[in-house]
Amino acid sequence: MLDLDDLRLDPSRGLYLPLDAYNSDFAERESAVREHVSWKFERRQHFEEQNDPSRDALSQGRWDEALRLLEEERSRWLAIAQEDEQRGAPFRRVRVVEASLTPYMQWELYALSVQAKAGMGIRVVDAARLRSLERARLLPEVVVIGGQVLYEVVYTEAGVLKGGRRFSDPKLTANWERFIEDLYESGEDVVSYLDRTVSRLPQPKLGLDAE
Repeated sequence: MLDLDDLRLDPSRGLYLPLDAYNSDFAERESAVREHVSWKFERRQHFEEQNDPSRDALSQGRWDEALRLLEEERSRWLAIAQEDEQRGAPFRRVRVVEASLTPYMQWELYALSVQAKAGMGIRVVDAARLRSLERARLLPEVVVIGGQVLYEVVYTEAGVLKGGRRFSDPKLTANWERFIEDLYESGEDVVSYLDRTVSRLPQPKLGLDAE
């Protein structure tokens, strides 16, 4: 079983890429993947999405509009899922969820449900499962691209995407790939999770969408 040392990301062993460079490097490497799964591990419970009309509607208390705008994105996600399938390169995500949902998480689970219904592989795991690995701090946000490279996704304290730190150590990449895959295999499909636990909740209250 993997332990914290197997997953430790030493900043001195990675290359930090500011936002534009990170986005460009990520897109180039992800589009080149063939016949291999890529993985995302998402841990934080609050992010500040930029230039997202649905996210803006949430922050302004327009919940019904926020959900409608998410549904309008389904065709775009369907095209992405189909293109990934043609390359044999599905992109699968594990979303960690804490029991008391933040307004952001409530919104994001609907967003992820739309993506999953379009064919993206997304599963939810309870944060309690990570307790033994998070005694000192939360695990980082991580993406593994095609088994070849790992990014630690870097955010500001407020949750705004800042850039990424790229790691190329094969053992570290393999460890994280195995860790995320194991969580995915035992996780719950996000659509099922949303229907079972989130859909019955009242709309998020304005003013609570921050840490």
